[in-house]
Amino acid sequence: MSIDSDRFRATLLDERERVERALASLRDNHPGSLDEEVEEINASGDNHLAETATATLGREIDYTLGENSGEVLTQIDAALKRIEDGTYGTCARCGRDIASERLEAYPWASLCIDCKREAERG
Repeated sequence: MSIDSDRFRATLLDERERVERALASLRDNHPGSLDEEVEEINASGDNHLAETATATLGREIDYTLGENSGEVLTQIDAALKRIEDGTYGTCARCGRDIASERLEAYPWASLCIDCKREAERG
C-alpha cells in the first residue's frame, strides 16, 4: 500500500496543534486547584452543596479530558516517528497494512482494525 506520508504528517501536526490548544485552554480556564475553587464557593457565604458538586464534576471532566488529550499527543508523536522510520501504516502487532480508511479516521493508529479489536477484548 502506498501512503502519502507528507499528507498524513501535515494532518498529524495539525491535530497535535489542535490538542495542544485545547489543553492550554483547559489550563487557562482552571488555573487554580479544585480546593481553591471550592474554597472560593464557600467564601461567598452561599455555601450551597450543589455548587460545590458542580465545581467538582466540572473539574473531574476537565482532568479526564486533559489525560485523554495527553494520550492522544503521545500517540501522535509515535505516529510521526513511524513516518520518519518508514513504518507508518503498518500494524505494530501483525505487520499487515493498516486500512487507509482507518488512517483517515485515526491518523495516529498503530494497529490494524482486527488487532485493535483483539486488544480491546483483552
